[in-house]
Amino acid sequence: MDDLDHRLLSLLRADSRRSVASLADELDVSRATVRARIDRLVEDHVILGFTVTVRSGAQGQALRAITMIEVEGRAAESVVARLNGFPEVRTLYTTNGRWDIIAEIETDTLEGFDNTLRRMRLIPGIASTETSILLSARKSTVG
Repeated sequence: MDDLDHRLLSLLRADSRRSVASLADELDVSRATVRARIDRLVEDHVILGFTVTVRSGAQGQALRAITMIEVEGRAAESVVARLNGFPEVRTLYTTNGRWDIIAEIETDTLEGFDNTLRRMRLIPGIASTETSILLSARKSTVG
């Protein structure tokens, strides 16, 4: 995957219903290029499906966690680009201190959660991670 693939995935994660023409305009490439890239990403099982984002808790219990990530050297941008392609990663934050990146993860099952963590840890440039599962919200400002 190259930078264009990562940017395309990021746009699709934000709104998977965007038209190919709209994606092509924003990426400054042809519609045929966008269509070919999407088809290849689906064929290669990078894109496993297209979905909608719903308000947290609207569909029952989802497994949510926070993963703190330490990055080797100057790999932060490439790690962020790779993590942007994970549909399970809801939000990414850069931070200071011991951890370079914090990822908010949401999956439906423990198996999906385990698979996501395994795939994340295989990303080149990730030195170490620490994950905490979120149990119950004591305060939320999100709808």
